[in-house]
Amino acid sequence: MLNQSGQVMNFKTDINYRKQSLLKLLNCVQLHEQEIIKALYDDFKKPAFEAVISETAYILTELNHTIKNINKWAKPQLVLPSLLNFPSTDYIYKEPYGKVLIIAPWNYPYQLALCPLIAAVAAGNEVVVKPSELTPNTSKIVAKIINETFDENHVKCVEGGIEIAQQLLAQRWDYIFFTGSVAVGKIVAKAAAENLTPVTLELGGKNPCIIDETANIKLAAKRIVWGKFLNAGQTCIAPDYLLVSNKIKAAFIESLKKEITAAYGENPEKSTDFARIINGKNWKRLALMIKDENVIFGGQINETDFYIAPTLINEPALDSMIMKDEIFGPILPVLSFENEADLVSIISRYEKPLSLYVFSNNSAFAKKIIQNYSFGGGCINDTVVYFSNKRLPFGGVGHSGIGAYHGKLSFDTFTHRKAVVKKANWLDIPIRYAPYKGKINILKKILKWLS
Repeated sequence: MLNQSGQVMNFKTDINYRKQSLLKLLNCVQLHEQEIIKALYDDFKKPAFEAVISETAYILTELNHTIKNINKWAKPQLVLPSLLNFPSTDYIYKEPYGKVLIIAPWNYPYQLALCPLIAAVAAGNEVVVKPSELTPNTSKIVAKIINETFDENHVKCVEGGIEIAQQLLAQRWDYIFFTGSVAVGKIVAKAAAENLTPVTLELGGKNPCIIDETANIKLAAKRIVWGKFLNAGQTCIAPDYLLVSNKIKAAFIESLKKEITAAYGENPEKSTDFARIINGKNWKRLALMIKDENVIFGGQINETDFYIAPTLINEPALDSMIMKDEIFGPILPVLSFENEADLVSIISRYEKPLSLYVFSNNSAFAKKIIQNYSFGGGCINDTVVYFSNKRLPFGGVGHSGIGAYHGKLSFDTFTHRKAVVKKANWLDIPIRYAPYKGKINILKKILKWLS
């Protein structure tokens, strides 16, 4: 591609070219925003409000932030040189990894396709985006936006199912970014390992939500209901199960019931604010979880519409189906605890979660919980919202993920930081050169002085 002066622009090295590409993308996503909102509804009845707050508005914010800061992020960084290299000037140069594969999930199919794409482009990579085949309407618009915005030699969208994903993973990439389940994440990591390709894996897990006896019961219930049933529970950072102090459990359950009804009405199936399960396979998996459990609220299902009501399950067995793996749906188990030992015995049964939430007005207790457990990110006295701060890293730990992104960290994720020392010629200290006889004591004194 040529610039206005007729010069060939290099996507890898020309920061202005990348910036212009992102500005073009910004115009394109604004133009197609209503199409995306409709596509998300057509795919699984995602409410327009949720589509805006969690998908389209998020992308616009990320784009504007990246465009504003790309020049600062991309320029070489001057760092303090080592006295051992005196005289020198030391830099960190930012260069793209090269060819990047982004595999997006179905639960937030627009945001989680474009968010890493924005950063990968800003860093100067060539990118292939594989959107989810489970949201075909959204996938179609994502492909349309990419095709209208980018030269296909730099960025392209490849639609298709599992076979296409397998074909892409069989190719050699310089970086792979995957969002999805732990099981598929392991497959991606294995494929990447064949060529020692670095990866970011954004996965999930059983996210605990702890409510102690000092919590604001009504407000905690309201915030948990919103965070859990957003996107019909199909959110990797949603609370997966509640651990409620037995001193307030009965009152808390009643408050949860009231807040669910306040949000979605007496019959959530008729609510325009409640999404559907993505497909029949996931619907059947979730319906099976409810079977034979102690349902204390909700539990209604409709396979024709892939509907499962916001559902509360009381004290499921820890070895039950609902407590074995991540739920990823609108079903919320409520367990009680008496003391911190109970918390440890339950939370430690599972791999490190992507998120952890604690509701408490006892700051010492909340701080202890945050410090004692390993998790990707979380909140005190709220759920989910830490995701919205671009200054906070978003990513898992252990089985819940590898790597983190958002804001500048997204740019860093797709950037190789190249160390360069520029030595001056006006002075050359001879001690480092052979022969070394008689120099070791001097060397030790120098190193001691520098330490």
